[in-house]
Amino acid sequence: MTIGLALSPQDRIDTMVQLAREAREAGLHSVWFGQTFSYDSPSLAAIVGREVPGLHVGTAAVPIFGRHPLLLASQAQTAQAATGGRYHLGLALGVKTLTEAGFGIPYERPVLLLREFLTALRQLVETGSADFHGELLTATTPLPAAVPGAEPPVPLLVAAMGPQALRVAGELADGILPNLAGPRALAEHIVPALTAAAEAAGRPAPRVVAVVPGVVTADVEAMREKATEALAIYERVPSYRRAIELSGATRAADLAVIGDEETVAAEVRRYREAGATEVLFTWTDLGGEADRRRTWKLLGELATD
Repeated sequence: MTIGLALSPQDRIDTMVQLAREAREAGLHSVWFGQTFSYDSPSLAAIVGREVPGLHVGTAAVPIFGRHPLLLASQAQTAQAATGGRYHLGLALGVKTLTEAGFGIPYERPVLLLREFLTALRQLVETGSADFHGELLTATTPLPAAVPGAEPPVPLLVAAMGPQALRVAGELADGILPNLAGPRALAEHIVPALTAAAEAAGRPAPRVVAVVPGVVTADVEAMREKATEALAIYERVPSYRRAIELSGATRAADLAVIGDEETVAAEVRRYREAGATEVLFTWTDLGGEADRRRTWKLLGELATD
């Protein structure tokens, strides 16, 4: 099992590069960046991956509404070429309210759009060309779309947790990026559905890259209060709400891994036993700099076990 970090790109690029260096020096395998309306995550990942040799970088995850496979393939292949094959592209359906408010487009038929987007994007990253005509989008290449040095083909992962999205991801993607899906939800619902879809499509066993909020700290009660406030926004999104409930929790903060080194290490093992092939810790800075460093130190030690 590999262990990495999912970071929210809010600081200057130089700061993000320095944090990535610290992560690599701690022994962590990868650093992934979220995508909102500020930084372009694939570009940031390309810069960081080029500056920090040996570190895998990724995007977790780019919402597909408001984007096109041709443009995203260009970004992803450029990042892959810049990092020498260490880039991973995560895709997401996004959130209805943000999509419609930000882009002014209707959030309609998201699962069909995901299927068509992945089909076209797979052609582009594997062959450098596409000839796709779907109900919701068209992607053709009157000019070559391959990027020299973008090898191997960029891995495609989906922030999927619902049954329909898991089916599409199993058939067409290389894995998933479930966030706030605890070991119970993974073992009983998410991994079986994903694996069955991949097997039915004749595809290899998919990656399961679990995104987990967590902090190593001595002040568990205070950290739990901070997590309750910071993660409450997810409870208003139906897909997260469902994953939280399937995990046997009532609040998003219930799924935050908070405690001493022994506690956090035990939780990492639970995710592995539930079917996670990789774990990305997020919100590790919730308790300040000292706890962040303590958390990264432990995760680096676990990654080298």
